[in-house]
This record gives sequence, structure tokens and C-alpha cells, in this order.
Amino acid sequence: MSRMLTKEQYDWAVARIEELLPLVGDETPTTDPSSIELEILSNLVADYSDQHFAIGDPDLASVIRERMSEQGLTQKELADQIGVSPSRISEYLNGKTEPTLPIARRIHNVLHIDAGIILGVA
Repeated sequence: MSRMLTKEQYDWAVARIEELLPLVGDETPTTDPSSIELEILSNLVADYSDQHFAIGDPDLASVIRERMSEQGLTQKELADQIGVSPSRISEYLNGKTEPTLPIARRIHNVLHIDAGIILGVA
């Protein structure tokens, strides 16, 4: 299958998808021309988006910051809850060091961060 090469092609396809969406429902046969066109354009737009607009995987420091903010925790409070020094939390937040496996487990339990993000495999 071909792929989109330009932003103009992408913009056109997005606009065409918006036109097709009201015409295609769950009951529309997959052999319907509008359904086929919608499927093809959706795949092309998704591929283009993945290539040009990918956000990337979250890094541990930004997720820790976000969860601390959500829970209203200071670095000292988080340090107390997971059993490390506040300076160690600062090192995690600045990307200077990664948590050990036991500390990673505690971070997971306290902040409810996906294990894949903590281990750097997400």
C-alpha cells in the first residue's frame, strides 16, 4: 500500500475521513465503497501520524513529576514514603540515576506508575 508523502495529502485525507464518517456505521457492509475508502484513508492517516506526530514513550522523571503533582506530594514526602533520601528523588527527577529494583517496586506501589515505564521498557 502507498503512503502519504506530504502534509497536504494528510490534511486532505483527514477532511475526507470527516466526510465519510457519517456515511459509514456499524451496519455498513465492509464491501461498501465508502467503508472501503474510510478504511484505506484511516490506515494512511494513522501511518502518517505515527511517523510525523509521534509523541514517544514517557520518561520516568516526567511521570514521577506528574504523579507527585496529582497526589500533592513534595520530594521529601515521596522520599519518606519510598524509603530514600530527598536528594535521591532529585536524582531520579533530573535523570542522573535510575531506581534500583526494590525502589522501583516502591515507586510503583506509591505512585501507581506502570512497571514498564519504571524499568524503561514501555
